[in-house]
Amino acid sequence: MQKTTLFTLFSFLLLCLSCNSKSDSLTYLKISENKRFLTTENGEPFFWLGDTGWLLFTKLTCEEAEKYFEDRRQKGFNVIQAMVLHDVTKAVNVYGDSALINCRVNQPDTTLGNSAENSEQYDYWDHIDYLINLANQKGLYMALVPVWGSNVKSGNVSEQEAQKYAAWLALRYKNCSNVIWMNGGDTKGCDSTSTWQAIGSAIRQNSPKQLITFHPFGRMQSSEWFHNEDWLDFNMFQSGHRRYDQDTDVPYHGEDNWKYAADDYAKIPVKPTLDGEPSYEGIPQGLHDTTQPFWTDSDCRRYAYWSVFAGGCGFTYGNNAIMQFHKKGDENPAYGSKEYWEPALNAPGAIQMKYLKQLILSKSYFDRIPAQDLIADEQGEKYDYLSAAKGSDYAFVYTYTGRIMNINLEKMDVSEVKASWYNPRNGSYTEIGTFEAKGIKSFDPPGDKTNGNDWVLVLEND
Repeated sequence: MQKTTLFTLFSFLLLCLSCNSKSDSLTYLKISENKRFLTTENGEPFFWLGDTGWLLFTKLTCEEAEKYFEDRRQKGFNVIQAMVLHDVTKAVNVYGDSALINCRVNQPDTTLGNSAENSEQYDYWDHIDYLINLANQKGLYMALVPVWGSNVKSGNVSEQEAQKYAAWLALRYKNCSNVIWMNGGDTKGCDSTSTWQAIGSAIRQNSPKQLITFHPFGRMQSSEWFHNEDWLDFNMFQSGHRRYDQDTDVPYHGEDNWKYAADDYAKIPVKPTLDGEPSYEGIPQGLHDTTQPFWTDSDCRRYAYWSVFAGGCGFTYGNNAIMQFHKKGDENPAYGSKEYWEPALNAPGAIQMKYLKQLILSKSYFDRIPAQDLIADEQGEKYDYLSAAKGSDYAFVYTYTGRIMNINLEKMDVSEVKASWYNPRNGSYTEIGTFEAKGIKSFDPPGDKTNGNDWVLVLEND
């Protein structure tokens, strides 16, 4: 376990900052009063803008993680989704530190101390401690998957081991105000249900202030299995990586991720929901066949605006190179990754996600509801679908193709509306005009009708 000196004494002191320290720390997150959204402890809106940094804890050094966190902070992300244990049979980080003894999750491989000067005292779990605290300093929440679902399904983790491990993990990080728990991990809740229940219950019992969700298998949603569980604070769905013509299984919704959001939105009891894994930028359509076209930034925008306007409390972006932190020298990168993670930080979709967050936070927050009744004619199918949302004195309507919209202005419940086009690619506004809020009015977005010529019609009480 040889390490070079990768951080100074100053940065080591940052590592040693206890999660109990509240100076400049993020607050715990809560569920809003109306149960639709997330908030900070003082009730401020929290719009989840996540990034999938799945292999963060095993692939990145301290210095590399600092670069990644700082980039994501600057781009407006506020949640990083990461696996604590990806593969229990070879859980080793970039420094060569093993996570477990004998590959058993109930036997974490820990050492006394966490000395930066003595590498033998800086273990796998100390590295996670450091990165969680570093993320806090950067204003980032960490959504942690305790153990990836394939480990449980394969039989490498028993229910009893999982319960003991989850309790240990929750106690270790319960005072970290920037930790959110993501049970599951690309798995069906009907596979090893009792184990997922044990993990959720153990975390809730030992860390009552931290929020918990469940990351499901592709084209599925946590609410299918766990909606009524007390440990599940908010729902998550994985709309997945398939095209319409690739997703022929019923009842999957294909690329229509707004349908998952709408389904969760209608459930009782009311709980927030979001798309925690849509199609990643730079990954093959269909995921496994690398000869297929790759998903682009316009696809990421479509998934984001569709799901949020349908009632989502946020959205998670993903990039093929970043989720696996593809580095030079990696053998057989997953899913045909064509670039390394550092250049991929500036992929167009990653840059554009902040404009969704900026738009949502620019208006009143807790009164936003889905509002398909604004659309006076056909809502459209597949890429022509229009997605609408409104608050007390504003409305948004999103088109992915730049199609003409016929909008029933009387559904705004105001006397006059100021209309403008919002560009999801750069966050700019183009004024249209002010109109009496009566009857049906047609709005024609800039440019020709084509996939990826997406716009948001913004209507405001004038």
